[in-house]
Formats: sequence, C-alpha cells, structure tokens
Amino acid sequence: MANTTFTGAVRSENGFDVVSKNSTTGAFTTSFTLDGSGMQVTPVSLADAASTTLTAAVNGGRINLIGDNSQDSTYTLPAPSAGVFYRFVYAGAAADATDALIVTPGNTNFYKGGVTFLDTDNEVSVVFSDGNSNSSIQINVPAAFDITIIGLDSTNYQIFGTVTGATAPAFADQ
Repeated sequence: MANTTFTGAVRSENGFDVVSKNSTTGAFTTSFTLDGSGMQVTPVSLADAASTTLTAAVNGGRINLIGDNSQDSTYTLPAPSAGVFYRFVYAGAAADATDALIVTPGNTNFYKGGVTFLDTDNEVSVVFSDGNSNSSIQINVPAAFDITIIGLDSTNYQIFGTVTGATAPAFADQ
C-alpha cells in the first residue's frame, strides 16, 4: 500500500487504529488506538515476571499497569528517545509485598528528577535521582504509584510522579 499525504486535517468520528499485518497469516494486530475523544486507549498490563524488557512500540506513550506481582519485578526501558514517554501505574488490589524496579539500559542512560513519596504514616517527602548516574528506581512494597518517565534526548530520562507506601522509593546505579 502506498503512503498518503494529507494537506488538511484528517477526521474520523470513531477514532483511529494503528495496525500491523502478519505477512504469513494475514492477521492484524492493533498496536495503538485513539478513541473518538482523541485519547489513546488500551493500557498495557505488564506480565507477572521477574524481568520484562519494554519497547517504545509496545509500551511508549501508554499506561503500563503493574499488578500485585508474586516476586520483585524489574522493568527495563529501551534507550531514551526525545519525547517518548512511559507511564507506570500500580494496578494491584492491595498494597504489594514485592518491589518494582524500573531501570534504563545502563548507567550511561540515567534519570533526572524525582518522585513525591507519600508515606502511609502521613509524611510527605521528595526522593531525587543524583542526575548523573542513577539508572534505577526501586519502588519498595507500594500501596500505589503513578510514575511518568520521558526521554529528554538519547542519553537521559526525566522522571516524575508519586509513590505511596510504608518504605520510600530509592534511586541507584545499576
């Protein structure tokens, strides 16, 4: 199929789906959906696994739901790309007994910024990365979290959001 260039606005009353077609089976897979309001829908439920590697195509620009996992889970981001963001939301039904770690591909890809920590003992603080080498955030036994990580360039990620729990999150080098 050829590419089409439009000089004016493209309109749809029912949204848009971005799909890929399997060349062998002919089956279509939807990778991205905008509903009629222009909002991207279909969050990604991340697997209950010890280690998950994320991609911009599947996880970028979407809400990534992290459940009440059965073990500590590490989620590895791809190399940063300016403007590509990843949003992580805790989707468990109760406070988790395990940790979630969100890491970059390595210490040369690091976080700038921090997260607001809402302690379940009614204390509020901010936990910051060091801005020059911290490439991992450990979310310790969370009750809730909503964290956004956005690529600033090909080296750095900006991180912000909130974490609620009894133990503060921690930034570290890998």
